[in-house]
Amino acid sequence: MDRDDAELMFQGVERQAELVRTGKTTSRALVEAALRRINRFDPALGAFRTVLAEQALAEADARDAEAEQDRGPLHGVPVAVKDEFDVAGQVTTFGGAANRTPAAADSEAVRRLRAAGAVVIGKTTMPEFGQWPFTESAAHGTAHNPWDTTRTPGGSSGGSAAAVAAGLVGAALGGDGGGSIRIPAACCGLFGLKPQRGRVSTAPNPHLWYALGTVGPLTRTVRDAALLYDVLAGTTPADRWSARPATTGWLRALETPPGRMRVGYSAKPAVPGIRPHPEHVGALLETVRALRALGHDVREVNPRYPDATAPFAAQFCGGVRAEAATVERPDLLEPRTRSTLALARLVPESAVERGIRAGERLADRADRMFTSMDLLLTPVIAARPRPVGSLDGAGLLTALARSRPMVAYTALWNVTGHPAASVPAGFGSDGLPLAVQLVGRRDDEVSVLRVAAQLEEARPWAETRPRLPVT
Repeated sequence: MDRDDAELMFQGVERQAELVRTGKTTSRALVEAALRRINRFDPALGAFRTVLAEQALAEADARDAEAEQDRGPLHGVPVAVKDEFDVAGQVTTFGGAANRTPAAADSEAVRRLRAAGAVVIGKTTMPEFGQWPFTESAAHGTAHNPWDTTRTPGGSSGGSAAAVAAGLVGAALGGDGGGSIRIPAACCGLFGLKPQRGRVSTAPNPHLWYALGTVGPLTRTVRDAALLYDVLAGTTPADRWSARPATTGWLRALETPPGRMRVGYSAKPAVPGIRPHPEHVGALLETVRALRALGHDVREVNPRYPDATAPFAAQFCGGVRAEAATVERPDLLEPRTRSTLALARLVPESAVERGIRAGERLADRADRMFTSMDLLLTPVIAARPRPVGSLDGAGLLTALARSRPMVAYTALWNVTGHPAASVPAGFGSDGLPLAVQLVGRRDDEVSVLRVAAQLEEARPWAETRPRLPVT
């Protein structure tokens, strides 16, 4: 049964949906397989904050009873949801202990997943309010990297990444306010696309850390990501930001090759004073060779990155403050979070709005980099994934210092809003995954997806699986 469960859960969501659609399996069988793997492996991984076993099985039975004409593209497929998004009947903890009341309704992104037929099997762990690129929570414990459980899976969507990388689910919903989809994707060997700002709804909230945050999935394959974005894309009147609608479905867009793309590459971080690990530079150069072999025009560039520190800091402070204002027991916030809030109180709302406007000006400057190239290729993170416990005993300043190498390539694109993806690029000498980042023009996720899909075809990564510990 263990082997059969693994074969099912490592298939990915597109293939799982096809198996249900063709009658080769059922939604209940998929959910039962996922639950068995969660029960067996998650005690060592800490990917899930809560598992909704009874609800998921009941939902799977309902899916199996639905008429064929009522079935969506994710019909019967179990997925997980990061614990910053509302799931009806469950507490949205934001990674802490300060909330107690269950959400009355699903968030818009979760509603869209269910409308497409997905079954929500649980909520995944995160650091409090998603502040850190390490998934460590005083209330809910530490998430571990499936490739080496002594190392972090990254963050803040580390629980979602660990769940997918370990084959506990085929896909999981995450959020990215400074790299929080791309960083855990890089640490865990997954594909993770931060979409254009305003591509996916943050409702019922008008924003996720103001202009910084986006919503999106972590998946094993590019096609699974495209399928999920076809389901998730779109906003509501409650959303402050809305991206230009795509002209075609993203899964359909993958049927068309990208043509000869101009790709600029650079190992230069956007954060000064950070040096990339040599193996990350090596993965970058190996990807350059792969792209050239695919026929692309790939040239080294020296990006003149704008300084995004001030607009990022203002929105980070404002975003954490806004989320903290919604909790019921602020006295139960972590001490480090209270330090963040003490700093945030010095940042008035007017400064947050100035940070948003400054970010838009930086986006215009960043756009000029794309006049001579279609895509920018960089590392995703500067350092190798740290040992777990990065936040143990760390105050605010220490936590910020330990986070800098993890966000040195990612946070700029949250400030500007550009789409950017973490693409697997082999493994390091430590046995942990390597990755590169593809950044596209504003509203051009399709080019990122198409080139990432070519890389995946040239060097398939999805069938490589971690050897999981059992407790």
